[in-house]
Amino acid sequence: MDLGEGGYMSNEQKEVLYSKDCAIKGDTDGDNHFMDANDPNYSSSEDIDTTALKDINKRFDEYKKKASIIVEEYFATDDAISTANELKDLEMPSYGYYFVKKLISMAMDRHDKEKEMAALLLSSIYGDVIDPRQVYMGFRKLVESADDLIVDIPDTVDVLALFIARAVVDDILPPAFLKKEADALPDGAKGIDVIKRAEKGYLSAPLHAEIIERRWGGSRNKTVEDVKAKIDNLLVEYAVSGDKKEAIRCINDLKVPFFHHQIVKRAIIMAMERKKAEGKLLDLLKTASEECLINSSQISKGFTRIIDMIDDLSLDIPNAKELLQSLISKAASEGWLCASSLKQVSFSPKKLVGDSIVRAFKAKAQSIIQEYFLTGDVLEVNSCLESENLSSIPELKAIFIKRLIMLAMDRKKREKEMASVLLSSLYFPADDVVNGFTMLIESADDTALDIPVVVEDLAMFLARAVVDDVLAPLHLEEIGGGSLKPDSVGNQVLIMAKSLLNARLSGERILRCWGGGGSYTNGWAIEDVKDQIGKLLEEFESGGDTREACRCITELGMPFFHHEVVKKSLVMIIEKKQDRVWRLLEECFNTGIITQIQMSKGFGRVSEALDDLCLDVPDAKKQFGSLVERAKLVGWLDSCFSLNKTAHSMENGFHSL
Repeated sequence: MDLGEGGYMSNEQKEVLYSKDCAIKGDTDGDNHFMDANDPNYSSSEDIDTTALKDINKRFDEYKKKASIIVEEYFATDDAISTANELKDLEMPSYGYYFVKKLISMAMDRHDKEKEMAALLLSSIYGDVIDPRQVYMGFRKLVESADDLIVDIPDTVDVLALFIARAVVDDILPPAFLKKEADALPDGAKGIDVIKRAEKGYLSAPLHAEIIERRWGGSRNKTVEDVKAKIDNLLVEYAVSGDKKEAIRCINDLKVPFFHHQIVKRAIIMAMERKKAEGKLLDLLKTASEECLINSSQISKGFTRIIDMIDDLSLDIPNAKELLQSLISKAASEGWLCASSLKQVSFSPKKLVGDSIVRAFKAKAQSIIQEYFLTGDVLEVNSCLESENLSSIPELKAIFIKRLIMLAMDRKKREKEMASVLLSSLYFPADDVVNGFTMLIESADDTALDIPVVVEDLAMFLARAVVDDVLAPLHLEEIGGGSLKPDSVGNQVLIMAKSLLNARLSGERILRCWGGGGSYTNGWAIEDVKDQIGKLLEEFESGGDTREACRCITELGMPFFHHEVVKKSLVMIIEKKQDRVWRLLEECFNTGIITQIQMSKGFGRVSEALDDLCLDVPDAKKQFGSLVERAKLVGWLDSCFSLNKTAHSMENGFHSL
C-alpha cells in the first residue's frame, strides 16, 4: 500500500486499516504490497480489504496527477479562484497536504513570480479549500523531504525557510510549528537547517513581516500585505463616511473571496477600538453577508482568528474579551453569524509572566533602584539587570520602568532626575518603554491617592522620555490607546505631556526641569552629552590625536552611552566616506573603552535608521553592509548580526540621526 509522501497515511486509508486487521507494508515510492494468496497467513476474507486499499491508492495516484496539472495551470493563468474551484471539485480533502507540498516544491524550482503566486494561493485557500491541519502536514512533509529536495534545488534551505516564514506571517502556519518540527527531526537532517534559517534568518528580524512579504517582489502587485492595507483603508474610510455602497464596491473590487475573513477580522477589531464606529461596521458585515458577498465560512473564520489572538489584543484593549463577546452576541442575534460554530472566549486571564516571578523581580527591582538612588552608579544597574536575563521575559522591563518612576515620583527632584537619566541609559526597546508608561497611565487614578501631584510629575517624565529620544512623539498616542476616559487622571497626564512638548523652547526647559541633579554634573543632560560626542569626533576627524580623543570619551564618564559614539562615528564615515574615524573606534575597542555590547547597540541604531540616512546618502545601505562585515572580521560584532537583526526593534525610528 502506498502511504503517500513521507509515509503519510490519509484518513481514508486509516479507516480501512483500523477497521480491519490488515498486514500491509507501506513505502514512499508508490509501490503497493498486498497479502500474497500463497502466504500461510492469507485469508480469503482479506480480499475485501485489499480491494478497498487498491481503490484508495488509485484515487491517490489520480489526485497526484491532477494536482500537478492544477499547479501548472495556476502558474500559467494566475487565477486563484479557478484553482480553488478545481481543488474543491476533486472532493478529496484528505489529500490536501499533498497539494501544499506539490505547489511549494514546484514553485521552489521556479522564479520569484511563481514563489509569490504560491504563497498568495495558499493564503487564499487556507481554511476554506484546504483544512489547516492539511496545510500543517504539507509543510511538515516538505521539511522532512528537504534532504531529497536539495539534490535538485541547491538553495532548498533558504527558499523553503522563506516559504515557512511567509506562512507564519500570513497566519496559515502557527509559530509553534518551528519548535515541534525541529524536535521531531533526526540529527543532521537538512530540515533542521531549514527551521533554523526560518526562525533566526527571517522571523527574528525587526520589521520581518514587511521584509518577508516583499522578498519575492510582490510580482503580481497584490501581496497579502497590500490586500491587508487596502482592507484597512476601505474600513477606515467607511467608518468616517458611512458610505456602505462604496465599501461594498471596494470589497468586490479586491477580488479575494477566500481572504474575506481578514475583512471580518479587521472590522471587528476596529469596532472594539472605536466604539462610535461599531454600529456602522456591524451593519457593513451584515449587509455583506445578506448579499452573499462574504460567506458564512469566512465570517466564522474571521471571528475565530480574533478569538485565537484575544489574549494579545487584551494588552492594547483591556476589556477586549467582554467587547468581543458582546459583538458575537449582536452578530448572532442579527442572524449573520453562527455563534455555535465558534469556540468559547476564555475569560481566564493569560499570565504572561508567572506571579511568583513577578513578585520576586519587583523586590529585586526595588532594591536595585534604591541602591542606585544612593550611589548614582548606572553601570551597576546595567550589570544587575543583565544578571536577571530580562531578554528572556521582556515584560519585566516594563515592570522595572514602572517601579523606577513610581519610586522617583515619591522622592525629591534629585531622584527624579536620576530616574530619567537611568531610563535614557538603559536603552530598553521602545515597546517595553511604551508598556511601562502604559501601566503607569492606567494606574494613575490609584497613584493620585498617594501622590497628589502625579499628573505634573508623570507628565514631565513622559515628556522627558520624548526629549531624551527614549520615546517618539507618536508613542504618546499609542500609550493613550484611545481607551482612557476623558476625565481620568491618565488622560490628564497625556494632555499635559503633549502641552509641555508643544511649548516654546520645550526641549531645553524639560531637560532642566529637575535641575540636572542626577548622576551627571549639574545641568549635564543627554542632549549635552550628544553634543560633546559630536564635537570631539569632529575635532578628531579634522586632525586630532587618537589618544586625546580616547581620553575625552573616557572623561565623559558614561560607558553605558558609548553606543552614541559608535553611531555618530558610523554616520560620519558613511556621509563623508572617510576612514579616519574607524581607526578611533578600533583603538577604543582594543583598549576596552568601547565594549562589544556598546558596539552592537551603535551598529544597531544605525541599521534601524538607514532608511532616513539613505535620503541624504543614496548608497548608505551598501556602505553600512561593508562596515558590518569589517566589524565582524575584527571581532566587534557577533557573527549573527545582520542589517535586519538589530539590538531591538524600533519601528518608528525614534532614535534620530
